[in-house]
Amino acid sequence: MSAPDLVRQIRDQALALGFDAFGICDAALGPEARTRLGNFLAAGYHGEMGWLAERTEQRSHPQALWAEARSVIALGLSYAPDGDPLEIQSRPDRGGISVYARHRDYHEVMKGKLKHLAQFVVKAGAAGMPEVKVFVDTAPVMEKPLAARAGLGWQGKHTNLISREHGSWLFLGEIYTTLELPTTPPRAGSCGTCTRCLAACPTDAFPAPYRLDATRCISYLTIEHPGPIPVEFRVAMGNRIYGCDDCLAVCPWNRFAVAGHTAKLQAREDLTAPRLDALARLDDAGFRAFFSGSPIKRVGRGRFVRNVLIAIGNSGLPDLLPAARDLTADTDPVVADAAAWACGRLTG
Repeated sequence: MSAPDLVRQIRDQALALGFDAFGICDAALGPEARTRLGNFLAAGYHGEMGWLAERTEQRSHPQALWAEARSVIALGLSYAPDGDPLEIQSRPDRGGISVYARHRDYHEVMKGKLKHLAQFVVKAGAAGMPEVKVFVDTAPVMEKPLAARAGLGWQGKHTNLISREHGSWLFLGEIYTTLELPTTPPRAGSCGTCTRCLAACPTDAFPAPYRLDATRCISYLTIEHPGPIPVEFRVAMGNRIYGCDDCLAVCPWNRFAVAGHTAKLQAREDLTAPRLDALARLDDAGFRAFFSGSPIKRVGRGRFVRNVLIAIGNSGLPDLLPAARDLTADTDPVVADAAAWACGRLTG
């Protein structure tokens, strides 16, 4: 089988498995991606995410992670929402959960599909005895630059990948392989003069286009930051209790996106607009049960309820005061701090 025929078979199988975007690049990254990573770390923009500063050589050079890798098959899975994901911000008694976390953990869904495709690659390229490794945001892999090199899109001013077909709503995964496969030409596209994503950020987390200070980002603050939320960011969080979609949702390229079709990634109704007072009353067992199978489970009850209490404090709704007052003596000091702040906000 010729190499182009093999690529066509792999692409057809990827689409049959439910992937929405497919491309191939060589197992290398250009200097721009490595420079961007170095500048990001040097500025301390990674905050508490110390793992980003580890294994930078492997992150910057795919063959430093796996010397035998020759090609990278980049895959995208659309999770475009059905409707306006920012509508929740007009409902102060409800919590805003990022679109990607309103359903099953995407890592599991993506990895399952990637493993099936990897098995197909091994069988289809059997004459060359190919080897494969699959990755979904769990290894030192620079997914967005690789996806851009493989023609899935380009990195926008909000630093996320933008696709002509799917806008800003793509989960990414990769298959490293020892096969030398024809590469996909990069897709033309740009943000032009548009700065909607930068202007939409509630906490001014973009010091410049194409640069993100994660320590100011609401997604980082609500998910990765372990301690009390810095007071300077609490009001700006609004009712966002897990992640933030603002910079993604305002991207004009989203007008071409069709709602994601993967059944396991359809939003849970109880996570689309959950009541803040009910979430605040979750104990540890209740939290783990309610978020079973969800990516939210990994942050733990304390960090999550902290976020909920900040949202309650921002709600301006006296009816939510009892839910906050009950937690001012919580055994978790971070929760107690957020509860006291919420009470102070609601009582003036």
